Amino acid sequence: MKYAYIFGSNAFVVPSKVVTYADNEEDKEFLRINAIYHDLPPAAGQSHLDIDINIKDTDGTPILMLANLTLNSAPYSVKKERDSIEILRGDGSLIIHVHQLDDESAMGLEHNITAEFEVNMPIVVIRINGDFMLGNLHISAENEKLFINGNGYGNSVLAGSNQLKFTADGVVL
Repeated sequence: MKYAYIFGSNAFVVPSKVVTYADNEEDKEFLRINAIYHDLPPAAGQSHLDIDINIKDTDGTPILMLANLTLNSAPYSVKKERDSIEILRGDGSLIIHVHQLDDESAMGLEHNITAEFEVNMPIVVIRINGDFMLGNLHISAENEKLFINGNGYGNSVLAGSNQLKFTADGVVL
């Protein structure tokens, strides 16, 4: 199974439900997709996006979430929808938003991205926006760009056979 992760205008298609980052010489998990949302009939039960997150806000406060439940009581709030998780600062500004796109929204993205989807056929498309830290890496993902420690990436589409990993040198697949 393949997963597509969208950061800004960048798409990364990989066969892993885990996204990692390099923290010195050690790889650490940043995001794990435990379960994805399925549009099920009411009789089939409830389905929702279920994730683990391990990040810090830009002030260095750890944010840990397992199975959509926060493990620390830092000064932030969490908004949960069936297909989305948002973590917000006390002032309401966004730290991270993890959103599972429906098929129509995913296929409505730019042509270079949808062409890669047609070739690799991911089972799910996850869009990630926010401003947060992964170890010593400052990640800022907006609608148009991905910044890693101030270096901007835009309009790239990459497919790989390994996990998606953020490093000081950029993104590795």
